[in-house]
Amino acid sequence: MPKLTVDGIGVFDVPQGKRLIAALREEAGTDQLHACGGKARCTTCRVEFLAGEPEQITAAEKAILEARGVSGVRLGCQIACDHDMTVRVISRLEGSGRKDCGSPYTPEIEPQPVEWVSK
Repeated sequence: MPKLTVDGIGVFDVPQGKRLIAALREEAGTDQLHACGGKARCTTCRVEFLAGEPEQITAAEKAILEARGVSGVRLGCQIACDHDMTVRVISRLEGSGRKDCGSPYTPEIEPQPVEWVSK
């Protein structure tokens, strides 16, 4: 089982391949935002990697980050926990003014079909 370290929160065992957004909410108990339901459309699920950043990125994640001019972060909805990683949650419900964390997400990375590209 991969270990997910969440800065300032703790270390958690995560089932192999689980979406990072799901692990942050379910294993770590964070109030990580995911407004679009994990479909790589809004960037509210962004996290900062402190260690173990994945080498690949989905085409959907790369496109939305470039379109929004966002750098130095990754989208938790587009990452599978398949190795040990350390992240900082930077997009939380607390202080956001939103009524909830966001729409439900599926266990699988979306949108389908997932296309992996170089960072």
